[in-house]
Amino acid sequence: MIIKHLSEHKTFWFLTALGWTIFVAFTCLINSNDLPSIEIEVIGIDKIIHFLFHFIFTLLWSIYYFSKEKKVTQKRLTTIVIISLLFGIIIEWLQASFTLTRQADVLDIIFNSGGAILAGLIVYLTLKKYPIANT
Repeated sequence: MIIKHLSEHKTFWFLTALGWTIFVAFTCLINSNDLPSIEIEVIGIDKIIHFLFHFIFTLLWSIYYFSKEKKVTQKRLTTIVIISLLFGIIIEWLQASFTLTRQADVLDIIFNSGGAILAGLIVYLTLKKYPIANT
């Protein structure tokens, strides 16, 4: 039922996915000295954030394409995951090349990939379990 209602709001989902994409790019490229400091020191919080950025990125773009096309094919879902992976790699390259307070990190790319792949898998399994939502 919820999945069918997603298709009624394609403009909302497009703007949400686009907004999230811009937010991720901005957050990853802004001068790190301008970011608020987190009082709680959590080991690996940076990696968790990278994972969540790309997990949400993949979910939002999948929801948008579902709302637009009334389905998300395996090919479309694979494309969304690959775009998320490439987006993460480009962000890391931009950090290394054009920022003074950020640096590229292979572990960030690994966690970006994990978030994108897990979200893609969840979308795939959800649509496989509820095939009526993907027709």
